Amino acid sequence: MSETHAAPVLGVIGGSGVYEIDGLSNTRWQAVESPWGAPSDELLFGNLDGVEMVFLPRHGRGHVQSPSSINYRANIDAMKRAGVTDIISLSACGSFEEELAPGTFVIIDQFIDRTFAREKSFFGPGMVAHVSMAHPVNARLGNWCEQAARDVGVPVHRGGTYLCMEGPQFSSLAESNLYRQWGCQVIGMTNMPEAKLAREAEIPYATVAMVTDFDCWHPDHDAVEVDDVIRVLTGNADHARALVKAVAPRMAERPAICPSGNDQALQMALMTHPDKRDPAIMAKLDAVAGRVLAAS
Repeated sequence: MSETHAAPVLGVIGGSGVYEIDGLSNTRWQAVESPWGAPSDELLFGNLDGVEMVFLPRHGRGHVQSPSSINYRANIDAMKRAGVTDIISLSACGSFEEELAPGTFVIIDQFIDRTFAREKSFFGPGMVAHVSMAHPVNARLGNWCEQAARDVGVPVHRGGTYLCMEGPQFSSLAESNLYRQWGCQVIGMTNMPEAKLAREAEIPYATVAMVTDFDCWHPDHDAVEVDDVIRVLTGNADHARALVKAVAPRMAERPAICPSGNDQALQMALMTHPDKRDPAIMAKLDAVAGRVLAAS
């Protein structure tokens, strides 16, 4: 077996301000149907310097989906059906630390999930499975993103906990102070259950959290003008596209089997006996869990 993947495909999920990727050739927007419902938008297929890429705007072009209305299951399922082998998530966020100023990119390594109004698993009654989320992001992808950020001159911080809130409202001052006491570095609204679903779909996943502002704990928060936030958001989007361009060539090094085991996450996760599995759920899992279902 080859030491590198025969057909690596880099998937990019773009957050607020990142609705396209520059420099792609042979591009096409294509609808990908999912049994889990409609994804946020069509997927943009293309090639970047010989690397196959698939891009999905998380909120849809024109930002039509709120954090709570995004169909995360359909998004991840569509990426799996498109052949994506690795996902980089680009996400706007607020900062809980003075040194993580607007414009800083944080390569996340942990999450706290405070969402409550979202479907969080592909599995359930009729087909039960449990995957590990102890280490929710892929270290290899994190390494690549960190180096890419340094290469393009973006302020970058490696490691940190992303508090995912439900939204769409921002946090209260009491909540903001609580999350700081918990030791969180940034706050956002979209990476959960996205990261959990990527793990269930056996797709290595990493988050680049792009700081746009300090959360309301900061004494100068009220002095920040909307124009300032938009300016940072626009700059972050430009830097995010540069980061993706710098990461893409590394996909040639993508191992056939990821050392993290993320692309084998379902190997021992299925709990329901084959005789008790719901055929309707099984049919919907053909992309996400097809590798293990075919062998069981």
